[in-house]
Amino acid sequence: MDTKSEVGNSKILVIGGTGVVGGYIVEHLVRRGERPFVLSRSQRDAPDVEWVRGDMAEPATLNLPPVATLYCTADAVLLADILSRVFTPSLKRIVAFSSTSVMTKQDTEVAAEREVLRNLAEAEQRIAAACEQYGIGWTILRPTLIYNEGRDGNITPLSRLIRRFGFMPLVGGGTGLRQPVHAEDLAIGAIAAAASPAAVNKFYSLPGAETLSYREMIGRIFDGLHLPRRMISVPPVLWRLAFALAKPLFPGANVAMGIRMTKDMTFDATPAIRDFGWNPRGFHPVFE
Repeated sequence: MDTKSEVGNSKILVIGGTGVVGGYIVEHLVRRGERPFVLSRSQRDAPDVEWVRGDMAEPATLNLPPVATLYCTADAVLLADILSRVFTPSLKRIVAFSSTSVMTKQDTEVAAEREVLRNLAEAEQRIAAACEQYGIGWTILRPTLIYNEGRDGNITPLSRLIRRFGFMPLVGGGTGLRQPVHAEDLAIGAIAAAASPAAVNKFYSLPGAETLSYREMIGRIFDGLHLPRRMISVPPVLWRLAFALAKPLFPGANVAMGIRMTKDMTFDATPAIRDFGWNPRGFHPVFE
């Protein structure tokens, strides 16, 4: 992918630059000689970065510098709420992250999830409409299952469960298909999209390079932990009963997470490959 900036020495703002994907965006921008602004709730000390203190949840705290390009890996709902403070005459491009969940989980049985995804889908449309109104090129990226060993909220928690218990229950045998994608590949893709005229005013799904069954994905987590693969197939009915009993031990989980192990969640990367050279790695996680 050609990651040369289209805006030359113009300033760049990264919102979410301390997160799992945003941190890689900042790293890759710095590597090529940029000195990006990074929005953070607290002042940090890092070379080659200009920190901007503020909280997206409190728009009144924001005093953002004029920039030409904005990357947002933070909650797109919060970005939609602060657009009036983001838009300046100098701003030409916005690349924002959403999620393929807006397409795969809309029918979830968990009401709270449906509400979150409805808000996210609405935020996507608000961002696109506002950018077009002000003549700002937008690109919204929808990753699949994001991972970055030790830091993500998807694969890493599964690795901790496996390490703790030594086995993994798979609802219905874990036949559903997945396309896990590494956070660094998303950062590289975002920078390439910002530089590509072909990516302006478009949505893109960003899957990983491999399409795997949920069972095989879990198997590779075992491999990355240097543990023998031990997986137990659980009927959906038994899963619901067991989850009801075990839920107090896993307050952040919900029953739908297990039921989805049998559901395919796959997406076509062809548009991203064509428009900005999307080229992610295969799924071979390694855990220390």
